[in-house]
Amino acid sequence: MSHFSKKDILSGLQNEFLRKLKYMNTIQSWLQTTPFKNYALQIASADASFRKYYRLSFEGKTFLLMDSSLEKTSLKPFIDVTKKLLDAGVNAPNILEQNLEEGFLILKDFGNIHYLNVLTLENYQTLYSNAIETILAMQVANTSGLPLYDKAFLLFEMNLMEEWYLEKFLRLTLTHSQKELLQTTLDTISLEVLSQPQGVFVHRDFHSRNIMLTPENAIGVIDYQDAMNGAVTYDLVSLLKDCYITYEREEIEQLALEFRDKKALQIDDAAFLKWFDFMGLQRHIKVLGVFSRLFLRDGKDGYLKDIPLTLKYVLDTASRYEETKEFGQFLKSVQPQ
Repeated sequence: MSHFSKKDILSGLQNEFLRKLKYMNTIQSWLQTTPFKNYALQIASADASFRKYYRLSFEGKTFLLMDSSLEKTSLKPFIDVTKKLLDAGVNAPNILEQNLEEGFLILKDFGNIHYLNVLTLENYQTLYSNAIETILAMQVANTSGLPLYDKAFLLFEMNLMEEWYLEKFLRLTLTHSQKELLQTTLDTISLEVLSQPQGVFVHRDFHSRNIMLTPENAIGVIDYQDAMNGAVTYDLVSLLKDCYITYEREEIEQLALEFRDKKALQIDDAAFLKWFDFMGLQRHIKVLGVFSRLFLRDGKDGYLKDIPLTLKYVLDTASRYEETKEFGQFLKSVQPQ
């Protein structure tokens, strides 16, 4: 066991303070070269990645500084996807200044109001209908250069559940037959996802925490730098089967079919809802792994409270289809009592 002296601890705290001071000086030095040199800087938020956001304010005007200094490689995709969305008429934040070398962007500020802040039983159907219109607009965005959401990637994402949720979070040792059941089920899910129309812009995280209501009461879209080229129902599932808030299935089904009709997809209700449900299985199986990894690897325990709803989606959907019933029964059986 390691033992740290008081001197060691104080030295560590001092080094951390100096690191943060140097870091803030880097931001302030860059701001002095921009039109925002007189703006005050306040922490706005952080997200599930290593990005941080600061709000710049001066004389009643505000903008956001996006700090991607810990993941600079995400900046070029963010800039590229922003242009694709703006060109498609989607309300993404304009990029006003950029510093790719140090990892900073200054963006239009959509404010502090997320969908999650305002959704109620009385208004969610209207708000979701509005968000469906935004999905339809995003789906005509240019997909050139975007990674393909192919079978290999669908499976890669779902396999996060086995490693991070089942083995590391629940501390299970899976048998050979259990591993076979998982792989057979995940393969079936991926094939169903790929059977639906492909080739549309996929935001990949279009949910209540990433949809803003701007001061003009319009939808503002954020956190889209990981966009891909994939299946027609992906963003619909992110919206309607949100890992942070849920509504009655019958009404969610009606909203899903509203999307189908607005998209003019020629497919019956049951077949479309199966596309929707299996896309949801793929996403939520992945998310069980992601939320577990955020806790175990990254020390972010705020997502633990969202695992039960995510698991509920998986168990409920798996029970509805013959191809996934056995998988759902297995997953239910390994939950802590």
